[in-house]
Amino acid sequence: MQNARLPIGRHSSVGLFYLLTTVVDGRTPLFASDAAAAMAIREFQRLDQEGFTRSVAYVVMPDHVHWLVELRAGTLEDVMKRFKSRTAQQINRLLGRIGRFWQARHHDHAIRPDESLYRHAMYLMGNPIRAGLAAQLGQYPHAWCEWALENSSGRRMSLVTDG
Repeated sequence: MQNARLPIGRHSSVGLFYLLTTVVDGRTPLFASDAAAAMAIREFQRLDQEGFTRSVAYVVMPDHVHWLVELRAGTLEDVMKRFKSRTAQQINRLLGRIGRFWQARHHDHAIRPDESLYRHAMYLMGNPIRAGLAAQLGQYPHAWCEWALENSSGRRMSLVTDG
């Protein structure tokens, strides 16, 4: 996903918001399993509880994840290593598989102060619709956003994941 030259000169900063994307090796749809998707979601929540991050929104697609997050401690590399290592071990065990789970790199985009977190979150929440996995916001089970959403009827919906 990420060009090998991009990390040169890049750094992460505590207190900034980032849009992170990481892809399953070979784009294998391992998150088509509800249990595997739930494990990824629990890992987002665990990193929040451990104080490394504050999640704003996330979507677990069948072959990749998107995560809008505030970095609270450590570096993005540390956070992604923890996320990828823990989910790879847990989900490989769950699915009875061995070997590489994630592609080696991830993509990150630092959200500038003049960019809207809400707009980025709504873009993430729309991914399942664009992929044909849901018909409207709030319908896809492996997505969460800290803001209430409006469905196509104009009714406000709160997206809360039990984890």
